Amino acid sequence: MIILSKEKRNELSPREALEILKEGNKRFIKNIKMNRDLLEQVNETAEGQYPFATILSCMDSRTTAELIFDQGLGDIFSIRIAGNIINDDILGSMEYACQVVESKLIVVMGHTNCGAVKGACDAFELGHLTPLLTKIRPAIYKEQSVAENRNSSNKTFVENVSALNVKNSMEAIMTRSIVLNNLIQQKKVGLVGAIYDVATASVRFIEDSYGF
Repeated sequence: MIILSKEKRNELSPREALEILKEGNKRFIKNIKMNRDLLEQVNETAEGQYPFATILSCMDSRTTAELIFDQGLGDIFSIRIAGNIINDDILGSMEYACQVVESKLIVVMGHTNCGAVKGACDAFELGHLTPLLTKIRPAIYKEQSVAENRNSSNKTFVENVSALNVKNSMEAIMTRSIVLNNLIQQKKVGLVGAIYDVATASVRFIEDSYGF
Protein backbone atom coordinates (compact mmCIF):
# COMPACT_ATOMS: atom_id res chain seq x y z
CA MET A 1 0.00 0.00 0.00
CA ILE A 2 1.31 3.45 -0.94
CA ILE A 3 0.24 6.20 1.45
CA LEU A 4 0.79 9.69 0.04
CA SER A 5 -2.44 11.54 0.73
CA LYS A 6 -3.72 12.88 4.03
CA GLU A 7 -7.03 11.10 3.47
CA LYS A 8 -5.44 7.67 3.03
CA ARG A 9 -3.15 8.17 6.02
CA ASN A 10 -6.01 9.30 8.27
CA GLU A 11 -7.99 6.16 7.46
CA LEU A 12 -5.29 4.00 9.05
CA SER A 13 -5.35 2.70 12.61
CA PRO A 14 -2.05 2.23 14.50
CA ARG A 15 -2.35 -1.54 14.00
CA GLU A 16 -2.92 -1.15 10.26
CA ALA A 17 0.14 1.09 10.08
CA LEU A 18 2.14 -1.62 11.82
CA GLU A 19 0.90 -4.25 9.36
CA ILE A 20 2.09 -2.10 6.44
CA LEU A 21 5.60 -2.11 7.94
CA LYS A 22 5.50 -5.86 8.55
CA GLU A 23 4.48 -6.52 4.96
CA GLY A 24 7.21 -4.18 3.76
CA ASN A 25 9.84 -6.08 5.70
CA LYS A 26 8.62 -9.35 4.20
CA ARG A 27 9.13 -7.86 0.73
CA PHE A 28 12.60 -6.64 1.71
CA ILE A 29 13.62 -10.10 2.92
CA LYS A 30 12.43 -11.63 -0.37
CA ASN A 31 14.07 -8.83 -2.38
CA ILE A 32 10.69 -7.93 -3.90
CA LYS A 33 10.28 -4.16 -3.93
CA MET A 34 6.96 -2.42 -4.41
CA ASN A 35 6.83 -0.70 -7.77
CA ARG A 36 7.29 3.03 -7.10
CA ASP A 37 8.06 6.01 -9.26
CA LEU A 38 10.24 7.92 -6.80
CA LEU A 39 10.49 11.00 -9.02
CA GLU A 40 6.70 11.08 -9.17
CA GLN A 41 6.63 10.82 -5.38
CA VAL A 42 8.95 13.82 -5.22
CA ASN A 43 6.39 15.79 -7.17
CA GLU A 44 3.43 14.47 -5.19
CA THR A 45 4.98 15.32 -1.83
CA ALA A 46 6.45 18.69 -2.79
CA GLU A 47 3.59 20.63 -1.19
CA GLY A 48 3.11 18.43 1.88
CA GLN A 49 3.88 15.16 3.64
CA TYR A 50 1.68 12.68 5.49
CA PRO A 51 3.93 9.92 6.88
CA PHE A 52 1.96 7.13 8.56
CA ALA A 53 4.79 5.98 10.86
CA THR A 54 7.69 7.46 12.81
CA ILE A 55 10.69 5.18 13.25
CA LEU A 56 13.53 5.76 15.70
CA SER A 57 16.49 3.62 14.72
CA CYS A 58 20.24 3.49 15.13
CA MET A 59 22.49 5.48 12.78
CA ASP A 60 24.14 2.18 11.74
CA SER A 61 24.59 2.15 7.95
CA ARG A 62 22.80 -1.21 7.71
CA THR A 63 19.58 -0.06 9.36
CA THR A 64 17.97 2.38 6.93
CA ALA A 65 14.28 2.17 7.83
CA GLU A 66 12.96 3.11 4.37
CA LEU A 67 14.80 0.13 2.87
CA ILE A 68 14.11 -2.35 5.67
CA PHE A 69 10.36 -1.68 5.48
CA ASP A 70 10.24 -1.03 1.71
CA GLN A 71 8.79 2.45 1.98
CA GLY A 72 9.04 5.38 -0.40
CA LEU A 73 9.35 9.14 -0.18
CA GLY A 74 6.81 10.70 2.14
CA ASP A 75 5.80 7.41 3.81
CA ILE A 76 7.67 7.52 7.12
CA PHE A 77 9.52 9.87 9.43
CA SER A 78 12.98 8.40 10.03
CA ILE A 79 14.84 9.51 13.18
CA ARG A 80 18.34 8.08 13.50
CA ILE A 81 20.86 8.27 16.32
CA ALA A 82 23.52 5.91 17.65
CA GLY A 83 21.97 3.39 20.00
CA ASN A 84 18.38 4.55 19.23
CA ILE A 85 18.44 6.50 22.50
CA ILE A 86 15.94 9.14 23.61
CA ASN A 87 16.70 12.78 24.27
CA ASP A 88 14.62 15.97 24.31
CA ASP A 89 15.27 16.76 20.66
CA ILE A 90 14.10 13.33 19.58
CA LEU A 91 11.00 13.62 21.75
CA GLY A 92 10.27 17.00 20.19
CA SER A 93 10.62 15.49 16.72
CA MET A 94 8.22 12.69 17.64
CA GLU A 95 5.74 15.17 19.09
CA TYR A 96 5.79 17.10 15.83
CA ALA A 97 5.37 13.90 13.83
CA CYS A 98 2.43 12.60 15.85
CA GLN A 99 0.61 15.68 17.15
CA VAL A 100 1.12 18.08 14.24
CA VAL A 101 1.46 15.80 11.21
CA GLU A 102 -0.65 13.01 12.79
CA SER A 103 1.61 10.02 12.22
CA LYS A 104 -0.16 6.87 13.45
CA LEU A 105 2.70 4.78 14.80
CA ILE A 106 6.03 5.08 16.61
CA VAL A 107 8.56 2.27 16.25
CA VAL A 108 11.72 2.13 18.36
CA MET A 109 14.04 -0.19 16.45
CA GLY A 110 17.31 -1.54 17.76
CA HIS A 111 19.43 -4.05 15.91
CA THR A 112 21.79 -6.97 16.37
CA ASN A 113 25.53 -6.45 16.58
CA CYS A 114 25.04 -2.79 17.55
CA GLY A 115 28.29 -0.86 17.87
CA ALA A 116 26.81 1.69 20.27
CA VAL A 117 25.54 -1.04 22.59
CA LYS A 118 28.90 -2.80 22.40
CA GLY A 119 30.63 0.46 23.27
CA ALA A 120 28.37 0.95 26.29
CA CYS A 121 29.01 -2.64 27.40
CA ASP A 122 32.75 -1.96 27.31
CA ALA A 123 32.43 1.48 28.97
CA PHE A 124 34.04 3.05 25.90
CA GLU A 125 34.81 6.77 26.15
CA LEU A 126 35.36 9.30 23.37
CA GLY A 127 34.46 12.97 23.41
CA HIS A 128 30.73 13.60 22.98
CA LEU A 129 30.15 9.88 22.44
CA THR A 130 30.73 9.23 26.15
CA PRO A 131 27.52 10.90 27.43
CA LEU A 132 25.53 9.31 24.60
CA LEU A 133 26.66 5.83 25.61
CA THR A 134 25.77 6.51 29.24
CA LYS A 135 22.12 6.61 28.12
CA ILE A 136 22.44 2.92 27.21
CA ARG A 137 23.95 1.90 30.55
CA PRO A 138 20.57 1.51 32.35
CA ALA A 139 19.87 -1.42 30.00
CA ILE A 140 23.17 -2.97 31.05
CA TYR A 141 22.20 -2.72 34.71
CA LYS A 142 18.79 -4.26 33.95
CA GLU A 143 20.36 -7.26 32.23
CA GLN A 144 20.59 -9.87 35.00
CA SER A 145 20.66 -13.19 33.12
CA VAL A 146 24.36 -13.12 32.17
CA ALA A 147 26.81 -13.39 35.06
CA GLU A 148 30.14 -13.68 33.24
CA ASN A 149 31.80 -11.88 30.33
CA ARG A 150 29.46 -8.92 30.51
CA ASN A 151 31.15 -7.13 27.62
CA SER A 152 31.04 -6.82 23.84
CA SER A 153 32.68 -10.22 23.34
CA ASN A 154 29.54 -11.94 24.66
CA LYS A 155 26.97 -11.94 21.85
CA THR A 156 24.12 -13.06 24.10
CA PHE A 157 24.81 -10.28 26.56
CA VAL A 158 24.98 -7.64 23.82
CA GLU A 159 21.70 -8.75 22.24
CA ASN A 160 19.95 -8.85 25.63
CA VAL A 161 21.12 -5.31 26.35
CA SER A 162 19.97 -4.17 22.89
CA ALA A 163 16.44 -5.46 23.55
CA LEU A 164 16.33 -3.87 27.00
CA ASN A 165 17.61 -0.61 25.55
CA VAL A 166 14.67 -0.58 23.11
CA LYS A 167 12.25 -1.09 26.00
CA ASN A 168 13.92 1.67 28.00
CA SER A 169 13.51 4.07 25.06
CA MET A 170 9.84 3.14 24.83
CA GLU A 171 9.38 3.78 28.55
CA ALA A 172 11.14 7.13 28.19
CA ILE A 173 8.69 8.14 25.47
CA MET A 174 5.76 7.27 27.73
CA THR A 175 7.12 8.95 30.85
CA ARG A 176 8.89 12.01 29.46
CA SER A 177 6.40 13.23 26.84
CA ILE A 178 2.93 14.20 28.01
CA VAL A 179 1.99 14.91 24.40
CA LEU A 180 2.89 11.45 23.16
CA ASN A 181 1.56 9.70 26.25
CA ASN A 182 -1.84 11.31 25.73
CA LEU A 183 -1.97 10.31 22.07
CA ILE A 184 -0.98 6.74 22.91
CA GLN A 185 -3.47 6.47 25.77
CA GLN A 186 -6.21 7.69 23.42
CA LYS A 187 -5.09 5.00 20.93
CA LYS A 188 -4.53 7.62 18.27
CA VAL A 189 -0.89 6.54 18.09
CA GLY A 190 0.68 3.13 18.65
CA LEU A 191 4.12 2.55 20.19
CA VAL A 192 6.03 -0.65 19.53
CA GLY A 193 9.62 -1.86 19.82
CA ALA A 194 11.58 -3.96 17.36
CA ILE A 195 14.94 -5.56 16.72
CA TYR A 196 16.39 -5.71 13.21
CA ASP A 197 18.69 -8.66 12.48
CA VAL A 198 21.56 -7.40 10.33
CA ALA A 199 22.35 -10.97 9.22
CA THR A 200 18.86 -12.05 8.09
CA ALA A 201 17.21 -8.68 7.26
CA SER A 202 14.20 -9.62 9.40
CA VAL A 203 12.52 -7.37 11.95
CA ARG A 204 11.28 -8.94 15.17
CA PHE A 205 8.67 -6.88 16.99
CA ILE A 206 8.81 -7.25 20.76
CA GLU A 207 5.69 -8.13 22.75
CA ASP A 208 5.54 -4.95 24.82
CA SER A 209 3.49 -2.31 23.02
CA TYR A 210 1.20 0.63 23.78
CA GLY A 211 -1.79 2.24 22.13
CA PHE A 212 -3.28 -0.78 20.33
